[in-house]
Amino acid sequence: MPTEPPDSQAQRVALQRWLGQHPELRVIAVFAALPGEVDLAELVVSHPQCCWVYPRVTGSSLVFHVVENPRVQLVAGAFGIHEPASHLAEIPLERIDAFLCPGLGFDPHGGRLGRGHGYYDRMLAGARADALKVGVCFPYQKVADTFAQAHDVRMDWVVSG
Repeated sequence: MPTEPPDSQAQRVALQRWLGQHPELRVIAVFAALPGEVDLAELVVSHPQCCWVYPRVTGSSLVFHVVENPRVQLVAGAFGIHEPASHLAEIPLERIDAFLCPGLGFDPHGGRLGRGHGYYDRMLAGARADALKVGVCFPYQKVADTFAQAHDVRMDWVVSG
């Protein structure tokens, strides 16, 4: 693993292409990057035609709020992760068309290795069946096997640049 955080440009370009191929996607869940994760803030700002929603930890669940500018509308939250302020408009899970998901590792079968708290797996299990699940990572985070368990939700696609 690199000691310096890698540049996220290649992943953002790949996601811009993907967005161009999926104009039907209106509401897209995204994440605020932790160190070692792909930073998607520029993607959000450069595509205002989409409704971008960020997760906020509430108890053992994730709730999503509309964020137009992550540079100013995110605040420090649970586990040191930036999240939307609670006063921003909340979007029900069933309205989300696609989920861009972080992870520590992804395998060729869509397996995702998270941080061990299960927030994303619990949330994705309750998402619409037709909602797209896209893992977003750096090339070094692609692994042969994540050793997925029965409760782990698989990604439909993984973007690594």
